[in-house]
Amino acid sequence: MSCILHIETSTQVCSTALSQDGETIFHRENLEGPGHTVSCGLFVEEALSFADSHAIPVDAVAVSQGPGSYTGLRIGVSMAKGVCYGRGIPLIPLPTLKVLSVPVLLYHDELEDDALLVPMVDARRMEVYAAVYDRALREVRPTQADIVEASTYRDYLDAHPVYFFGDGAAKCFPLISHPNARLIEGIQPLARHMAPLAEMAMARRQFADVAYFEPYYLKQFVATMPKKLL
Repeated sequence: MSCILHIETSTQVCSTALSQDGETIFHRENLEGPGHTVSCGLFVEEALSFADSHAIPVDAVAVSQGPGSYTGLRIGVSMAKGVCYGRGIPLIPLPTLKVLSVPVLLYHDELEDDALLVPMVDARRMEVYAAVYDRALREVRPTQADIVEASTYRDYLDAHPVYFFGDGAAKCFPLISHPNARLIEGIQPLARHMAPLAEMAMARRQFADVAYFEPYYLKQFVATMPKKLL
C-alpha cells in the first residue's frame, strides 16, 4: 500500500496528483501556463491537505525530471524536495519523455506490436528534445536534442510504424514525410499519468538523493547537447 505525490512542471502545463496503489485519488491541472510559481505551490498544498484529511500517509514524491522548461523544472523539483525534507520521504525522479508516453500506451489501442514511440518536447525553431522507445518503454535511442529534418528518423521509419507526440511533434510532423509516420495530437505530460512509472520505481526503491538531485535539463542533458544548440 503506497501513496505517492506527483509533480509535473516540465512544460507550459502545471499539474499535481496523488495516487494510491497506482490509482489516482486526487489531481489538479493548470493547462493555461505559465504561472507555475503560483499554481504548483497551491496544487501541492491542496494535494497534501487531501491526503492528511483522509488520514492517508504520503510515502514518496515523484517529480518529472526533464528535459523541459528551465523555470518549470526548477519550480517542480524545488517543491518536491521541500516536501521530501519536510515529511522525511523519498524522491522519485521520472523522465518527462516517459511520462509523455504513458497516455499513448494506455489509451491508444491502435498501436502496432512493433510500433516505436517518439515523444517530443519543444525547444525552438525546428529543434526538439526526443527519445525513441518501444511499446514496453525500453529505450531504443536515448534522449537527445534533435534538429528535425526529413531524414532525422528515417532509419526507424523504414523498419517500424513510428508515433510522434508531445508539444514538439505538431511543428515537426509536416517535415516527416513517410508512410510509417503517425501523429498523435493533444498529448501533454500530466501528473496523473506518472503513477504507473512511479509505482514501479517505488517497488524497486529507485530513489534519488534529495540533497543532490538536479533536473535532467540542467545537468546531464545540457552537457551532451550539440554545441550549435547551446
